Amino acid sequence: MPLTSPRVARPASLRDYAYTELRDAIVSGELAPGERLRDPELEQWLGVSRTPIRDAIARLELAGLVRTQRAKQTIVSPLDTRAALAAQRIAASLHELAVREAVPQLTQADLDAMRTANDAFSSALHAGDVDAAIAADDDFHGVAVRASANPLLPALLEQVTPQLRRLERARFGSLAGRGSVTDHERIVELCAAGLADEAALAARENWSTLGRLLELEETPATP
Repeated sequence: MPLTSPRVARPASLRDYAYTELRDAIVSGELAPGERLRDPELEQWLGVSRTPIRDAIARLELAGLVRTQRAKQTIVSPLDTRAALAAQRIAASLHELAVREAVPQLTQADLDAMRTANDAFSSALHAGDVDAAIAADDDFHGVAVRASANPLLPALLEQVTPQLRRLERARFGSLAGRGSVTDHERIVELCAAGLADEAALAARENWSTLGRLLELEETPATP
């Protein structure tokens, strides 16, 4: 299980650190589907004890990224289009809720942050930088999630988003960015106008793009 050096400095919470590093390695494909996760190797890679690693693996299993087999062997879950479709529907609904609750609270700084993130998203797509595109898209949608001040949304989204990001990278090489930049611009315009319901529906539609692509992939070709 050769792995690159961890990408970030260890934070105060070793559990969060172990979870983030393992999640990102699975989403990026560095840890491949079916690969066995062995505690001693992970301890050496991350430089932490078994306890935060076991906690991280429990969270990853809840998110559908790993599974525990007989004899307590933990492997990276295979790619599952149907599971990702289910996660996509939940993510779309959660982001719709986030925007609807956020619009009355958004400041000019929030709107500027959304525009800045969308500019970075557009640049990353044009450059073919998948990591930067995903990070910028998360930054864009994260503004509404934070502004909504709904304490349950971040944890709920963390359960479904990594599985979507993983399949996006594996299937499409980048975010389904076809039209997403324009979708983001419309969401910002509606938010700036204070149109909460319209902005929320636009956010839901934006998150439904991947679902339609996955459904097409699931549909057998007509002979």
